[in-house]
Amino acid sequence: MFDEVEQAPPEKLAQAFDRLTRMLSVHETAEEEIVHPYARRRLDNGHGVVGDRLEEESRAKRMLVDLHRKGVDDPGFWDGLGRLRTAVTAHARSEERYEFARLRAGTSVLERRAMAAAVRAAEACAPALPHPGAESAARNLLLGTPLALMDRAREAITKALGKR
Repeated sequence: MFDEVEQAPPEKLAQAFDRLTRMLSVHETAEEEIVHPYARRRLDNGHGVVGDRLEEESRAKRMLVDLHRKGVDDPGFWDGLGRLRTAVTAHARSEERYEFARLRAGTSVLERRAMAAAVRAAEACAPALPHPGAESAARNLLLGTPLALMDRAREAITKALGKR
């Protein structure tokens, strides 16, 4: 999705960035609600592994919020997008190495299928914009649906007003 933003023509840049923002926000929320709590319980040093991932996610969310607030026309947009891409890529590598590979090794196919179904359900009601500070499963469950409704209402209003 970063490639899509980087290759978007100027008139489609805001839409491409909005799609990237939505995808990252929804994906991370689902991980925070489903995958990380499971990893905390199942992995040796699960709290440490998940804590490190949450710190990475929080940094990336703050970058994403900053980029989103400033908009694609901001002079620092492209540099900020590059920093975000680097942070997200490093985070994904860390998740794969320290969390996901260990979860695959320590869970059954049935458990992984159940977790995948739960992630899809969480993605369906996750906020469409990043909300730094809501990295815990409890906060996501408490705030996720109202934030998702507000985010989607904001998107609809903005679109109706022709602002993006």
